[in-house]
Amino acid sequence: MITTDQTVRTFLDFFRDRGHRFTPGDSLVPPPGDPVLFTTSGMHPLTPYLRGRPHPLGRRLTNLQRCLRTTDLDEVGDDTHLTVFEMLGSWSLGDYDGSRSLRWGLELLRDGFGIDPGRMHVTVFGGDDEVGPDHESWDTWGELGLPVEPTTRENWWSGPTGLCGPDSEFFVWTGAGTPCGTPTTDDRWLEVWNHVMMRYVRHSDGSLEPLERPGVDTGLGLERLVRVLGHSDSVYGIDLFRPWVRTLPRLWDTLDERSVRVLSDHVRSSIVILGDGVVPSPTRRGHILRRLLRRTLTTLWRDDPTRTLSDLPVELIDHTLDHFGQSMRPDDVRTLLLNEERGFELLLRRGRKVLSRGRFGGSLTEDDYRYLHDTHGLPRELVTYLNGE
Repeated sequence: MITTDQTVRTFLDFFRDRGHRFTPGDSLVPPPGDPVLFTTSGMHPLTPYLRGRPHPLGRRLTNLQRCLRTTDLDEVGDDTHLTVFEMLGSWSLGDYDGSRSLRWGLELLRDGFGIDPGRMHVTVFGGDDEVGPDHESWDTWGELGLPVEPTTRENWWSGPTGLCGPDSEFFVWTGAGTPCGTPTTDDRWLEVWNHVMMRYVRHSDGSLEPLERPGVDTGLGLERLVRVLGHSDSVYGIDLFRPWVRTLPRLWDTLDERSVRVLSDHVRSSIVILGDGVVPSPTRRGHILRRLLRRTLTTLWRDDPTRTLSDLPVELIDHTLDHFGQSMRPDDVRTLLLNEERGFELLLRRGRKVLSRGRFGGSLTEDDYRYLHDTHGLPRELVTYLNGE
């Protein structure tokens, strides 16, 4: 079974052989002055260079970047979603065009990783009222013979302002039997690699300005690709998660499969965030970490309140820190985890005492939730948890 490290080496070697220089991935914490709380994509640290600033390593780059996203927290525990994950990326900073990027993408997936093109599907931007179809990508796929599905919003990469453009995505069939349907009609098509054609800048008034030097930004989900290559049912079946999904059921033997997955993701993600220097707090990055740990603890205690993070073997913490190349001592991470657990236990006791008062005996109103938050510091999700909702 292919390992994560083997997958990374194959990807980076492929692009090195095609003139790309490796730029080391950054921390989850962006540099000072960046308004984003956490790095959410591999291209985030390269934004200034995609906008035209010369990069010291040249115009062809590749890297491996750890990322964090909380927009899909409720999806974590399914076969695909993770909170902290890694992205393999390649970039053309005004060098080659999107067609070249797509051709290399197919070559790597087919010849480098051995994925049968018969299990692949791609999507392209089909145009909207503002921008026409991405004919360059569409024509490229016509030449290469992969099935194509045009979409609109799903294949336009953009934030409210800043860099944007059409994208083309690789999907791999993960179901049994002959592939059927399309990526938008059958969720057994798993997105693994997105190629964004950075052609515009969107201004605050909504207008689009063409870039003087269009570029290409690609992001490949590492854990998803390893899942495909290893024929695993989910990302939790790959080598990175194997120690977690084997150990946690032995520690806490009544956990169901989804809880094991959620705990594996949330505890592992919290370790990575702590390893990048963030500590739990009421605001900003520390609040995201605290929220993640409280979700961890509410899952852990759902059917057994005597469970504790002190049961975690230090080897799991060390395994995670080592994979991400973080220098924090495992015992220091463990101490921070247990301090947060004790603080949450105290908050729960106080919350139960407050909620035992007569005025909260029935269904809670919005005014009740505001009062509990503003007066007693009890967030809505905690109140909901205490009420068993």
